Amino acid sequence: MNEGPVNQGDMIDTTDSLEAVAVFRGWKNIFFIIVLVGLLLTQAAFWLVDLGVVKVTPGPEGTPQVTRVGTAGEASRQTATDVNQPIAVTAKGRFAAGFVQKLDFGYLARTVEVVNGILIVAAMLYCLTLFFGLMVSLVGRLGGINHISRAFTLSLIMLVLILPWQNVLGSSVVGVIYTPAELTRWLAAKGDSTANMVIYYLRFTVYWVALVLLLLLSQARSTRWSKAILRRLEII
Repeated sequence: MNEGPVNQGDMIDTTDSLEAVAVFRGWKNIFFIIVLVGLLLTQAAFWLVDLGVVKVTPGPEGTPQVTRVGTAGEASRQTATDVNQPIAVTAKGRFAAGFVQKLDFGYLARTVEVVNGILIVAAMLYCLTLFFGLMVSLVGRLGGINHISRAFTLSLIMLVLILPWQNVLGSSVVGVIYTPAELTRWLAAKGDSTANMVIYYLRFTVYWVALVLLLLLSQARSTRWSKAILRRLEII
């Protein structure tokens, strides 16, 4: 006589847990995309400066100054020289020249600073959504604990590595996030020796790749967690 109410109550609890999991999974995916796009933007900014597309020279007081890649006069002279080019190609050249002229270190620095703030917040929220998903799985006994636990642990490591510890603890410990002034200092020291160049690329590229791999592994584990829940409940 008591089996009916108990089973019905368990079904209601399971349904509520599944609805909570769906909410956290949706937000987790949104924060994952934000973090991934932010990391891609910071890496793109690094390569723009490293390859010389956006050039930076130290000012009289050590502050970075902008050196533009081209000028409007150079672009116009080049356009006037190539008189035999089709009109469409010339228009593209003028558009590219205008875009390069506007792409200076000032815009790049402000973009990096904004992206850094978004990255920190989004990475924290990504970890929190995984933590809440872990708690719901434990309380609701939904399964997939192995996958969600691994995903949460990887996300914690990712969060620790992404934070700019060099701004708090000094230069001995660094995070993936960098400031424009820090990039300028590293760029100036890159050519001093081969060791400096190796450390420079380890700092700004290899470190970044390792962080992206942690983020992708965490997301993959959380996806397997969702599928494990569905398989256990025989929904698929």
